[in-house]
This record gives sequence, structure tokens and C-alpha cells, in this order.
Amino acid sequence: MTGSLWGIARGLLALAFGLALWQGVVWASGVPAFILPGPARVAESLWTNAGMLAQNARFTVVNLLTGLAAGVALGVATALNLALSPGARLLLRPLLIFAQAVPVFALAPVITLWLGYGAPSKIVMVMLVIYFPVTSAFFDGLMRLPAPLVDMAQLMRATPLRRLIWLQVPHALPSLASGLRLAVVYAPFAVVIGEWVGSSRGLGYLMLMANGRGQTDLMFASLLVLAGLSLTLFFMFEGVIKRLTRPDQGQK
Repeated sequence: MTGSLWGIARGLLALAFGLALWQGVVWASGVPAFILPGPARVAESLWTNAGMLAQNARFTVVNLLTGLAAGVALGVATALNLALSPGARLLLRPLLIFAQAVPVFALAPVITLWLGYGAPSKIVMVMLVIYFPVTSAFFDGLMRLPAPLVDMAQLMRATPLRRLIWLQVPHALPSLASGLRLAVVYAPFAVVIGEWVGSSRGLGYLMLMANGRGQTDLMFASLLVLAGLSLTLFFMFEGVIKRLTRPDQGQK
């Protein structure tokens, strides 16, 4: 409990230092508020536009979580299939490498053209961005089974499916955790890029609208809400990942 309180205290101190530094830059530089608003002005915008920010944040969060869940599920399923089937590795791995070579963000206008300005295009953007990191990290972990465990599986004449379930998957959980960490970091960027390219709702759309109208304080407020959502999502996933990879997990 003491460690948790100390962690919260350090976070609050870092926040206070960041706000003080921000305000110091505003005072020292003397830049106009429409270029760099101070923390107080942004806080006022947060309070004044709370309803609009919450409504757009809800749209962003739903798309973010839906795309994240679908991308992780698809990545895990693909990695398991690749590990289980040599034929799948022969056919799919070159396609995955080729697909990763194409910048996903460059496909955003095409995806928006095909799926429209609604939620589906944002969900697909998130899925595409996180799919390869999850698939690659989990597959690498599945294929790095230590030699003694491979010998034990052969000695016990375990089928490929049993070896995958009882040996490869538990051993690959730390690698999957690394892929999940990357997914949680990339997903907010992906959904905002999708909203920038084409959307009528969401925090990305609100940032573009505020920028076009010269409402820099609202743009910063939207950015802060997005940062808060991203940090919340990261720490939630970090708790799940720690439970997933703790050493005594396999003993329960």
C-alpha cells in the first residue's frame, strides 16, 4: 500500500511540475494564447466544453476498445495458427511481412473511402495497426520453446495441439505481453488518425474542428482528454499483463 501511495505521489508531483513548466514557458515566451494557451485557460475550456468533450470521447473510446479487442483476438488466432500449421507459415508469413511493409496510416484515406466516415473505418484502422505487433510477438514466443521442453514433448509423444496448449502458449505469454504493450500504445494514435482523415465525431475530429476555428484551448483540452484516456487504458492493460505473466500463474 505504501508503494502505491508513493507511486500516486510521484505522479502528482510530475503533473505539478509539468503544469508549472508549461505556465513558465507561456510567461517567459509571451506567445499569444491562440498559439499556446496556459494551463488555466485550457482548464477553463475543459470545464466549459465538458459535455461536448465527453460525447466525442465516448465515440473515440468505443471505437478504440472495439478495434483493440478485435485486433488482439485476430493477432492471437493468427499466431496460434502459424505455430500449429507449417503450411500456414509458408503461405501467410510472407503476406504478413509484405502487409507490414505498407504504411498503415497511408491506407487511412482508402479505408475511409471504402467504409465511410462512421465507426467501422476507425475500428479497422486500429485493428490494422495493432494486428502485426501482436501476431509477430506472440508467434516468436510460441516458436522459441526451450530445447528441454521440446525433448520432453517428444518423449511423451504429445500431439502438436497438446504441445501448443500446455507448453508453447504458457512459455509465450511474456512475448504476448510485449505485443499487448505495443498495441495499447499504438491504438490511440490509430483511432485519432482515422478521425483526422474523415469523421464527424470523436476527439480527433474535435481537435481538427477547434484548430480550424482558432480555438486552441479546446484543441489542447481534447488532447489532454485523449492523453488521459490513453494513460488509463495503458495502466489497465498493465495490470492485466502483470497477472498474465506473474511467475506463480502456472501453479494455480
